[in-house]
Amino acid sequence: GFVVGHAGLYQALAMFAVAYFIIGMTVLSVCAIATNGALDAGGAYYMISRALGPEFGGSIGIMFFLANVCGSALYVLGLVEAVVDSFGIPPGQEAGTGVHVLPQSYWYELLYGTVLLALCLLVCLVGASIYAKATFLIFLIVAAVLGTILVSFFATRPLKVPIRLPNGNGTETDNGSFTGFSLSTLRDNLGGKYDVDYTTGQLMSFSSVFAVMFNGCTGIMAGSNMSGDLKRPSYSIPRGTISAVLFTYLVYNLLAFLMCATCNRTLLQKDYGFLRDISIFPPLVTVGIYAATLSAAMSNLIGASRILYALARDDLFGRALVLAKKTSASGNPVMAVILSWLVVQLVLFSGKLNTIASVVTIFFLLVYATVNLACLALEWASAPNFRPTFRYFTWHTCLLGIAGCCVMMFLISPVSASASLGFLLLLLLALHYLSPSSTWGYISQALIFHQVRKYLLMLDVRKDHVKFWRPQMLLMVQNPRGSARLIDFVNDLKKSGLYVLGHVELQDLDMLPSDPLQPQQDSWLSLVDKLNVKAFVSLTLAPSVRHGVRQLLFTSGLGGMRPNTLVLGFYDDEAPQDGLARHPAFTSAREEVPLGFPPLRAATTPKLLSAREYVGIVADALKMLRNVLLARQLESLDKAWELRRAASPPPTIHVWPVNLLRPDSARYADTCSLFLLQMACVLNMARAWRRARLRLFLCVEAGTMPHAQEEKLRQLLKDLRIQAQIQLVPWDAITRLHWQTCQGPSGGPAEEEEEEGVVNFPTNTTQVSDEYVRAANKLVLEQSPAPAVRFLYLPRPPADTSLYPLYLHQLELLTRGLGPTVLVHGVSAVTSTQL
Repeated sequence: GFVVGHAGLYQALAMFAVAYFIIGMTVLSVCAIATNGALDAGGAYYMISRALGPEFGGSIGIMFFLANVCGSALYVLGLVEAVVDSFGIPPGQEAGTGVHVLPQSYWYELLYGTVLLALCLLVCLVGASIYAKATFLIFLIVAAVLGTILVSFFATRPLKVPIRLPNGNGTETDNGSFTGFSLSTLRDNLGGKYDVDYTTGQLMSFSSVFAVMFNGCTGIMAGSNMSGDLKRPSYSIPRGTISAVLFTYLVYNLLAFLMCATCNRTLLQKDYGFLRDISIFPPLVTVGIYAATLSAAMSNLIGASRILYALARDDLFGRALVLAKKTSASGNPVMAVILSWLVVQLVLFSGKLNTIASVVTIFFLLVYATVNLACLALEWASAPNFRPTFRYFTWHTCLLGIAGCCVMMFLISPVSASASLGFLLLLLLALHYLSPSSTWGYISQALIFHQVRKYLLMLDVRKDHVKFWRPQMLLMVQNPRGSARLIDFVNDLKKSGLYVLGHVELQDLDMLPSDPLQPQQDSWLSLVDKLNVKAFVSLTLAPSVRHGVRQLLFTSGLGGMRPNTLVLGFYDDEAPQDGLARHPAFTSAREEVPLGFPPLRAATTPKLLSAREYVGIVADALKMLRNVLLARQLESLDKAWELRRAASPPPTIHVWPVNLLRPDSARYADTCSLFLLQMACVLNMARAWRRARLRLFLCVEAGTMPHAQEEKLRQLLKDLRIQAQIQLVPWDAITRLHWQTCQGPSGGPAEEEEEEGVVNFPTNTTQVSDEYVRAANKLVLEQSPAPAVRFLYLPRPPADTSLYPLYLHQLELLTRGLGPTVLVHGVSAVTSTQL
């Protein structure tokens, strides 16, 4: 009557259509989730938490708990209004007459609500079985009352109904009319005519009437809230919920039409208990109203307790809900019931039903939207294990349900809707950072997998362009204990590209009972988390390190995301130091180092890798057209200290884009030099290194027009948009040593190819003397101030494999004592001057 009286028949039917559209879409989602596996206590909370993860589940669980608590209070207040309307002393009278003996005031009505809520508490404390029996009895009473009301519309003759309305401290009397079936009455009630609600004194509107009406439709979750108490929830919930929705929708529409055709507007708006006045048996209607509201109050109270119990059992809020875990011998969560009752009692202080109706409605709409979201996420994830036996839903129905809920939330009350969403977001963030990890499975992982697979297929390597090149690193790590700072440094070099930590285990799977890499995977992933690097982990078994690196270069990555750059630590005789134990991520008093990595190799223990095999790995990578970086003494790089130094002078990065082991080839614009420049620039672009300054060293000889070379290099840097300071370095004395060495019995320098890609022939390697290499090392070392890191040109290994040890010896001499140094060799074009 309240809905039809204010909104009229057309708008009332529209409200029912909108409400049941939202409810219908949500019911389809509930049925789908309920038939996809075993349900436990918690209803919608259990569904959402197991589908969307603990953050969404916990935050929506709290919202749903509050919705049920407020809903229970709302129905208790509605019952109080009905009791006072039937037995209350009329306003303005000091003493009651007949059955009107109950005093009316805020505190008396609070007392009546407390008594009725205590009755609900007693039933819920006994357990779900007595509640089920009580609700079945109430269902029979309500069905009988409904039958009586339907008969009354036809059997009752037209009559005038006196209505006493509060007016200040007294009352005034108005007359409503039951006209019987009348076309004139129906025509008058077709349109909306919103007036003041006589219980609250507020002017009604479409949204406020919808908010009150929607609370009569929220019982669809009553069955799912009892999921832990049902014998076959996957069978009972779909059938019971769909039957209830269809039945109530038909009854509401039928009653709306009958009321509009038989009752005038005054009766509908001013007397919410008019059905009792027109009934052929008024006491039965009164009993039906009491029974229905009492049942709804108990349903919401027991639903709230089950949600609270499920939240407590899942330990999402730690010790805050530890009391709610306690149950009776029969398994009834008595403490959760008592705590829910206490919260409902607090809500009763709001005083009037329509005062909290909009808040309750928004809470329920938010929960319904999230149920639809959970089902939508499961459907979009396309996981093979999502096989609900209820198939009458699609992602379209889920999306329509979400959209309907969101639209109606903001139509009812934009402020309340925004506040509810803000509260939900705070809960989400709190649970994300504070709640323990769960073993339920995270739908986000399934959705990410689904989307990543789709986009990886779209990432076509044939459409690669140098303008969009980025480094994709494969860092080979023998033992992370000795490589923590190197791992961190390469993370700065990746520039949003792929980063893979590779490790080769020297074992033969034929001789082992199971894969030994699986137990190690968790340790590596924990290492990635602790060091806070954005890297994947790729482990492999191989008979030798060289074979293992080949495997990883061939197989790491997918589609267009494959490593294009191999990074190795330097091969020298220095004893490895355990940098992991000293790393800031592991030096906190709260943190231990439980990672299952073996101790570092002792200085006297032979290496797993020979010098020849190490250089062979470099040669293999270049044959596969992978760029190569060799990092020496990166474990001595204290990045935090370097970047915290005084602002003047800022830390520097030294770049030597000339092949120091081949002084007869001083080209600065070859592919390898440009790649070296690019890597130094990429490091400088990383957030932690933005204060650093690039210093580019141009080696010049007398009589070669150094200023012209400098201007040419400056123009190149300008075209590449690289900001660097150029410093001219005379190296006549160094090159003189080289030419003196080359003038031997052969009579002159060796003939060498100048084409790109053939940088070092064996003759060049043999003709570079140790004296020359030491001089080159001294030249690099003398450039002050000392930089944070140096980038040097890495020559290609000699074609003659017997010269591998000599090649490695020269690299060791060149970089000896330089501190953190990266030797770089690039094989692909990585710079572009195009827009």
